[in-house]
Amino acid sequence: MKLTPEQKARLDIDAALEAAGWILQNRDAINLAAGPGVAVREARMGSGHGCSD
Repeated sequence: MKLTPEQKARLDIDAALEAAGWILQNRDAINLAAGPGVAVREARMGSGHGCSD
């Protein structure tokens, strides 16, 4: 299966964050106390601002 450019970018970004020591979490299982660096995938922002990556 060929990845879209967005899917490949997400994999590359996740790998870079993990290599830097960040803990990756999905927005439906957020635990901001899991460690000193927590990255949340697709976190919802305030009304009218969509999601962050």
